[in-house]
Amino acid sequence: MTDNELGLFLRSRREAVSPAHVGLPAGPRRRTPGLRRSELATLAGVSVEYLIRLEQGRDRHPSPPVLSAIANALHLAPSERIHLYRLTKSADAGFSCMGNADPARSVRPTVRAILEHLEPAVAVVVNRLSDVLAYTEGYHRLMAPTGVLDDPSTANLALFIFGDSRAHDFYPDWEHIADLQVAALKQGPFRNDPATAALADQLEIVAGEQFTRRVATVPSLPAATGTTRVEHPEAGPLRLVYETLDLPADDDQQLFVYLPADEATATALDKIAGRHPGALRVISI
Repeated sequence: MTDNELGLFLRSRREAVSPAHVGLPAGPRRRTPGLRRSELATLAGVSVEYLIRLEQGRDRHPSPPVLSAIANALHLAPSERIHLYRLTKSADAGFSCMGNADPARSVRPTVRAILEHLEPAVAVVVNRLSDVLAYTEGYHRLMAPTGVLDDPSTANLALFIFGDSRAHDFYPDWEHIADLQVAALKQGPFRNDPATAALADQLEIVAGEQFTRRVATVPSLPAATGTTRVEHPEAGPLRLVYETLDLPADDDQQLFVYLPADEATATALDKIAGRHPGALRVISI
């Protein structure tokens, strides 16, 4: 984990905002994507020098009014504002709200019942290490050909994505998937949590620069929803829209639900499930 997550997050969001989005002319010969530091400083009513200190990590505790002004200037979504606030509160080295608590591996019966009711949809429950804990038959049909579920006791999505060559064939947008996985691992105490630190060490060994570069450059805020493309050995190319549902804090788990993004995907998933077309409804986006 970079020791300057606040600066990394601010810089990444500044570079993601187009001048036109905030009413500024694009102008010629822009050397940086998004907003210049001077432009953001003007919009937020702070000095360029102070913004540089924040991005470089030389000041990690901006006041609430300054934080709010920067968030407004960047047009941050509510989830991004919450994340920004948390980054200022967890800037001290060694901070971990998890202590030495082991990652939860037991899935409550009611959560398993929810999975049963989600059939034939593709759905999976993971913990903060991305260990695969429970899933629908739909998820098994999707992922079984990759080998990631061969040993349920050790199934881990991060290790599959970074350590198994089949992941590059399965995910046409592997680079983006890898970014999302690193963001998910970094969300929270990351290396201040012994279990996550051990996984990160393992990923550094199996993936090297592909992993370490992302740790240093990908902000710790994964997308809660989006579209994933996969190349299934039997069903062919699929497009799935997903939603991330956070289970209560005591569970320390997330439920991912994937639904077909087009008719071709819905038909293909129904076919490998042995169902008549129409069991899965398309989610138009």
